[in-house]
Amino acid sequence: MPTINLNKSVFEKLVGKKLPLEELKEKIFYLGTDLESIEGNNITVEIFPNRPDMLSEQGFARAFSSFIGIKTGLREYELKKSPHRVKVDNSVKDIRPYTACAIIKNLSFNDEKIKEIIQIQEKLHVTFGRNRKKAAIGIYPFEKITPPIYYKAMFPKEIIFRPLDSEKEMTAVEILKNHPAGKEYAHLLENKEKYPVFIDSKNKILSMPPIINSHEVGKITEKTKDIFIECSGFDLNTLKILLNIIVTALSDMGGEVYSMELFYEDKKIITPDLAPSKISLEIEYVNKILGLELKETEIKNLLEKMGYSYKNKHALVPSYRSDILHQIDLVEDIAIAYGYNNFSHEMPNVSTIGSETNFESFKRKIKEALIGFGLLEASSFIIVSNESLKKANLEANSIKIKNPRNKEFDTLRSSLIPSIMQIFSENQHNEFPQKLFEINTVFDYDKEKTNLIIAIAHDKANFTEIKQILDSFLFLFRISYILKPIKNSTFIEGRAGEIITKEPIGIIGEINPEVLTNFNISNPIALLEIDLKLFLR
Repeated sequence: MPTINLNKSVFEKLVGKKLPLEELKEKIFYLGTDLESIEGNNITVEIFPNRPDMLSEQGFARAFSSFIGIKTGLREYELKKSPHRVKVDNSVKDIRPYTACAIIKNLSFNDEKIKEIIQIQEKLHVTFGRNRKKAAIGIYPFEKITPPIYYKAMFPKEIIFRPLDSEKEMTAVEILKNHPAGKEYAHLLENKEKYPVFIDSKNKILSMPPIINSHEVGKITEKTKDIFIECSGFDLNTLKILLNIIVTALSDMGGEVYSMELFYEDKKIITPDLAPSKISLEIEYVNKILGLELKETEIKNLLEKMGYSYKNKHALVPSYRSDILHQIDLVEDIAIAYGYNNFSHEMPNVSTIGSETNFESFKRKIKEALIGFGLLEASSFIIVSNESLKKANLEANSIKIKNPRNKEFDTLRSSLIPSIMQIFSENQHNEFPQKLFEINTVFDYDKEKTNLIIAIAHDKANFTEIKQILDSFLFLFRISYILKPIKNSTFIEGRAGEIITKEPIGIIGEINPEVLTNFNISNPIALLEIDLKLFLR
């Protein structure tokens, strides 16, 4: 989990109160974070992944101040309107399609505040942005930029600028080969014909996301007063929340937040949007989960301790909270505000002995066998993007979520194939061959299933090799089978089959090159997928 370093003097000023050392340690712990150390004027705190809004001195102090009762309730931030625009070109659609932007004015920078901004940016990159794969942040001195700003894609040889902390101009290709940040994040642009850039109306390149800023127009100094912020990535809602986390921290730093108009090919949006969201909260549900008998006024006070507002059985959730998806998340914060140390201990009135079910034992034996074959176990989310199912030609069997929070998790998967393909796609920069397996849940319209997938990826991966793995695997269980040729657009025609024992239990084949291209995978892939409960039966 990430840690942040807090300047104790700055932190206490932001909180609005100086606590005795032992009380400070205790309150930090009860807030739901892990205090690593307090040494002199430096506080090191471990932040859990569900609270990226606390990955800065301003964000942590905001939450802490509310928790100890100094500044409770929903924080309101003034948002001013600017005339400035960002024009998003259609050329970034298949590369890094979205951005969310803002301008912060009247900041007063010194060395300490510049360090704070760098810490916010880097901690959010690593966590919320998943090492820039999901989202990347750019911060620029606005006075060096001539609006409007353009976000578009260009051929690598056309992109020429001086990257941050470099002595000379480079092309995009040279940056990825020679610059430290370029070498570290080059895999994020691998196999892309064009690279995304932010550029102003005088054709000055601001940055090449998600790699590096320009040294000339992308470096904050103590002379900087106004800054331009952009977040780029693959899901607009995610980027909006990320932007909100940053701009509210900078507002707490003394800046004035200005919105920008973003023009896409088919729509216009305005970012940031700092309005709170609303989630209904049932009093009976709260008390049932916590085993308490809280009154509505008590729940209101506890929510305000955690930075919410409460009215008419609805909680108003701050725009920078990315972790509040359901009322159960509100219940967790109510429990933190109530104090886990205040819950009374109860012994359950039943006595049981835990044991492994037959099916779990069966799964464990399969895993042990496959690890013995030299395969690595993968684990992925059961909710995927509908886009990944489309890429694998499997959309027809999918179950879509009615009100998804973002497009990355909007569908219950019907197969493990899109998930394993995404894993291979995100690991093209790692060594081959890659041989993986996963046992996990998939969904039919009328039931949940547990499937096993085995997949191999390298320059000579083929049907014969995956069939040999299937032969060896089934031999361990003394099971005979036959293969029935099938036509399936996920696989190469003539190199796919249905696995049949007493009944059909799965499929095997070589992945269609079209599917490989959809996932930006350069190596052949062969795989098999089996319904484990049918196999066990």
